Amino acid sequence: MRTRAVLISLVAASAVLGLAGSAQAAAGDVVVFSTEVQPLDVHRDPVGCRQLPTVAHVLTNQTDRPVRVYGNPFCLGPSVVVQPGYGTHVPGGAGSFSA
Repeated sequence: MRTRAVLISLVAASAVLGLAGSAQAAAGDVVVFSTEVQPLDVHRDPVGCRQLPTVAHVLTNQTDRPVRVYGNPFCLGPSVVVQPGYGTHVPGGAGSFSA
């Protein structure tokens, strides 16, 4: 019985550490271009879900990890994966990205 409790504790601790590891910041910048009359939006070492500007047009991933782009502000549902060193057009309105 004690062995089972220890095993369950180890599995639970591994799950928590795995989740914590995935929440680490990506090293580098995610740069978002909106219009020619606005400065670039630069997200340094992003972590978690970030909402895109309403008039966002292009996102470039200059981090060391893939970035996911979503068509809603909550980082839910289908997404497009942008690998490091690449970019993509982003949906206008209420899009978001997660790193």
